[in-house]
Amino acid sequence: MEQKTAEQDATPDAERAGAPEAERRGATDPATEAFVEHRNLLFTVAYEMLGSAADAEDVLQETWLRWKGVELAEIRDRRAYLVRIVTRQALTRLRALGRRRESYVGPWLPEPLLTTPDVAEDVELADSVSIAMLLVLETLGPTERAVFVLREVFDLGYDEIAEAVGKTAAAVRQIAHRARAHVAARRPREAVSAVETRAAVEAFRRATETGDLQRLLDVLAPDVVLLTDGGGVVRAVLEPITGVDAVTALLTRIPDTVVIEPAEVNGRPALLLRVGGEVDSVIGVQVRDGRIQGLYVVRNPEKLSAIGRETTLRR
Repeated sequence: MEQKTAEQDATPDAERAGAPEAERRGATDPATEAFVEHRNLLFTVAYEMLGSAADAEDVLQETWLRWKGVELAEIRDRRAYLVRIVTRQALTRLRALGRRRESYVGPWLPEPLLTTPDVAEDVELADSVSIAMLLVLETLGPTERAVFVLREVFDLGYDEIAEAVGKTAAAVRQIAHRARAHVAARRPREAVSAVETRAAVEAFRRATETGDLQRLLDVLAPDVVLLTDGGGVVRAVLEPITGVDAVTALLTRIPDTVVIEPAEVNGRPALLLRVGGEVDSVIGVQVRDGRIQGLYVVRNPEKLSAIGRETTLRR
């Protein structure tokens, strides 16, 4: 990857998490260059394991602190070594987060990211970071989640994963098999193209803006589920809303003053709801058979900070 000077590097803050001060000042050294080269990959690993950009940024900071103390001459594969560090740090953070999420007010949803167009072009990456998939990954244990992400998304070898999670290669194979079966039983049954998702999202936007009840009924699946994450900070529905009648009744109450605009969130077409020019909510969707099956509404202000800029994700 071509290196950039500090003046040339316009990487957003979410992607620059963990970037050392020396790199920001334009100074370079082998450790900094290696970290910067793989930073987007490391952020993606951490984000897929944690579902939180803020926590992923913290993990990258911790990864850098450990990386800068490594003797580079003894490292054969710098990328693999960095992935190992970030995985271990993310596992530690994930175990702590599990306890915090048990007391979370209302449904917990992943922190949405405004992603660059190339993320959507990588179908496998876009699927792996979609809000629907991150919710499925939440049902895995920490080690299972790490193994699944590293194997299925980043295609790491079992020996390499074993070093990252502190297990034998044989144990990792078994964990990967269980995790794969667990995810397969819960993930969407079939892949949906970006074109089909975008069409459903646009139809949903028009129906919501106009308050057209029939249009909403046409675009929502009969058993649609709506989850709202306010985190106990802002007003939100504390239980999932299920069924087209209940969901439609809620959506038709959106005030006319709310501006609804399309966006690419987590590699998929989504919607931003603005109030007074500021992002109030992000709506992610899951589409099946041309209709919206899941609506994921993130309102918690603490989870909307990354929406102001595009985030580059890498495999």
